[in-house]
Amino acid sequence: MMLEVNEMGLPEQGPAADAPEEAQVLTVEESCGRLSQYLRDILRDAERARLDVDRLSEPCRALGRELEAFRDLAAELVSYSSRLSKGNLSQALPDSGSCLYSGLKNLHANLKHLTWQAKQVTKGDYAQHVAHLGEFSDAFNDMIRQLREREVQLKQEIVRARRRAEIITSYTEMLVELLDQREEWLLVVDQENHEIIHCNKGHRDGKGNAAYCEKCRHRLPIQHRLLDWAGSERYQVWEVEEENSAGCYRVISFPIEWRERPSFVHIVMDVTAEKMNARHLNDDIYQDADTGVRNRQFLDEFMGQVLREKQDITLCYLDLEGVADINTSYGRKVGDAYIQNFVEIVRKNFRSGDTFARIKDDKFCLMLTGNVKHLIERKMDEILTAFQRDDDRVFSHRCNFRYCILEVEGEYNVLSLDKLLEEAESAVKRQKRKQRRKNREPVDFDIW
Repeated sequence: MMLEVNEMGLPEQGPAADAPEEAQVLTVEESCGRLSQYLRDILRDAERARLDVDRLSEPCRALGRELEAFRDLAAELVSYSSRLSKGNLSQALPDSGSCLYSGLKNLHANLKHLTWQAKQVTKGDYAQHVAHLGEFSDAFNDMIRQLREREVQLKQEIVRARRRAEIITSYTEMLVELLDQREEWLLVVDQENHEIIHCNKGHRDGKGNAAYCEKCRHRLPIQHRLLDWAGSERYQVWEVEEENSAGCYRVISFPIEWRERPSFVHIVMDVTAEKMNARHLNDDIYQDADTGVRNRQFLDEFMGQVLREKQDITLCYLDLEGVADINTSYGRKVGDAYIQNFVEIVRKNFRSGDTFARIKDDKFCLMLTGNVKHLIERKMDEILTAFQRDDDRVFSHRCNFRYCILEVEGEYNVLSLDKLLEEAESAVKRQKRKQRRKNREPVDFDIW
């Protein structure tokens, strides 16, 4: 082809070599192939699928436009389902009425309702029930049922635990109240700071610090050992002596929850007398040869230490009646049997650690740690009853004894052992005079 020359003598430029050729209309067969490929592209990746409807043959263009509409629908469906699969339930439901959306719309609605139900369950509403989700519904409903059962069990366990705590607290308070009335020391020590938070010897008049006890500090020299105690055993009984061996104590220690504070309880008993008795058990110089009980020498040493340490003790002076008459009427052997019978009955009614001593032929003394007059009075009535049941053993002689009980408060006592015994003996003589006047018997000047 020859190029035309313009007015400037330059040849006219033809079309660029890389310019697209004018779009040609495809044949029907080619159009069908193009539509099939377009459909495959939509199903593979709708966002990237492309179709030039204008190049399709005329009969195929309507189908091409419908496929373009299908492509937009598929792209929206993919986007919607993708967001839904990621848990985005706040998105709006598509406006399309296509049946392709019906299942996803139902799933969307069910998931939103399920989310609300799950929130209700977290608030304790176990009446929720899920339906129309097949196996998931069964699993979810089974989970709710188990949670409901577990809640019932937990509530029952809480009630039982609360009751146990109340019972433990009440028993603890009852135990403390009972121990507060006894002479043993009861100290509750905080496990963390090792401070006394309760002491049964503390102030009870509302004055001062009830958790700190001057009496314990002065009369319980092992207090520092109790504060430092951190035993690992659940329940421990241990003994400790003072540094100068002046006193010995038996301690019962155990952990406890004291008013919501982890603590140790120490119940402290003074066993100095018991240890002293044990040390001198086989020592003849401290024993009465006829009865096997302690003698006056032991009593002097024992009470000397008790009075020096200002300990509280209860002294019971015993006057056995009828010994002289039995010795005169039946002989000394029968009199000794009468005394031994009395001694055995007394010993059976008291602990081995209590101190029982013979002062002289028919005079005895019984000492118990602490102020326990009420206990000894009750025991004396039992002893007298048992003693008088044994009348036949001493030729129908009337068994009897008199007694006087003195409570010695260590901190305030100023009397010696001799003075205490004199006071007790005077009280017994007054009892005898009173009984003789009541019976209108002749006056026995020996008891004046």
